Amino acid sequence: MKIVLVGAGSAQFGCGILGDIFCSKRLVGSEITLHDINPATLGKVLETAKSFIAERGLDYRVNATTDRKAAFKGASFIVSSIEVGNRFELWDEDWKIPLQYGARQVYGENGGPGGVFHALRIIPPILEIVADAMEICPEAYIFNFSNPMTAIVTTVKRAYPQARFIGICHEIGWLARWLPRMLGKPLGELKYRAAGLNHFSCMLEITDAKTGKDLYPEVRQKAPAFFEREPGYSDLLDRYKATGIIDETERFDKGGDESISAYLWADRRIARFMLENYGLLPITTDSHFGEYLGWAWDVADHRGILDFYDYYRITLSQATRYEIRLETIERVVPIIDGIIGNEGFEEGAVNVINDGLLPDLPSWIAVEVPATVGAAGVAGVPAMDVPKGFLSLLRSYSGVYDLTAEAILRKRKDLVIQAMLASPVMHQATTVAPMVDRMISRQERWLGYLK
Repeated sequence: MKIVLVGAGSAQFGCGILGDIFCSKRLVGSEITLHDINPATLGKVLETAKSFIAERGLDYRVNATTDRKAAFKGASFIVSSIEVGNRFELWDEDWKIPLQYGARQVYGENGGPGGVFHALRIIPPILEIVADAMEICPEAYIFNFSNPMTAIVTTVKRAYPQARFIGICHEIGWLARWLPRMLGKPLGELKYRAAGLNHFSCMLEITDAKTGKDLYPEVRQKAPAFFEREPGYSDLLDRYKATGIIDETERFDKGGDESISAYLWADRRIARFMLENYGLLPITTDSHFGEYLGWAWDVADHRGILDFYDYYRITLSQATRYEIRLETIERVVPIIDGIIGNEGFEEGAVNVINDGLLPDLPSWIAVEVPATVGAAGVAGVPAMDVPKGFLSLLRSYSGVYDLTAEAILRKRKDLVIQAMLASPVMHQATTVAPMVDRMISRQERWLGYLK
């Protein structure tokens, strides 16, 4: 068995996934190839991995290369997490330049104009990765961690429909943190499902795992008091400033926090609005969910979003720790184990092409749904009877992804402009073309292909 980690020069990703792999019993004896375009950081992760294996007498072979095609030879599984350029310098531009041109986006990573620019920049190199995989190891599963997830999966599967390309996101982990404490029940006694688009997903059902009783009425009743003082990113930033301690909220298992927030409805004011008006609980916080909504500007916790961004920057800007820990941080290795062992379990959230999983959405868009995992791969679970109000919100953003994918594949600036005009986050028309021109000139290295 050969597993390739693309972007392994990132200590957070490379060392984190290595720790996950070393916890697996099914992957013992596997070859792990680390790949990155930065030989210096790649070498440090390789050295860390070899030392860890030797010290503990683990049965794994690990190597590293900057040659992607060489890395992919014989690969069964590819796990990819990449960014291009200076992550936060470019994200700053994705967020702030559209604001200057009148776009009231609450954040700029996945949705809104910022999310489109992010997609235009990162998807071309991901398409090159998939092209090499389709040439060298076409049967390999490719798991993507990069954002903007829905745009990436939609575009990749449009270009390479036969690719075993699956998006993995850890935002659904918030439900495991919130629901047991909200309902006073162990996680194992709760059965829930969520669906939507990545970072734009809601819990659709929740039942008592033993009795089958519908627990959503209890969630709607208890959520307001629970979230009113649930700690948010402003609290985490305050805590970091006071203690220097970083809380690992970006892992799948987000743990619990019994402290009381100093801020009302921190990070979850959109959740309050969704519960009141749609009866649904979003699976993530204001910064992510709000990127898709034209009215989020009026509702969101803006302080919390700014503090989230600052806190996230701090977590990724700390002195790099090349450290491997024997713990499962993300879900990709359990999914790989499930495929190898034909385990047949249900995974809470994957990003795959819709093809009827959410019947009222276009077949070509990538959706985030639960999935069964077994020898046949990762099969999305259909989400039937999705409330029409939520479906209307999902449909209103689908055209943005269609046009973004076409703009990238056809390298056309006019389609970028149309994608912006299709966005519910964009309320101006005359500023769109100048904004697009400004970003292309500012990020010529990555966006210059658009003509």
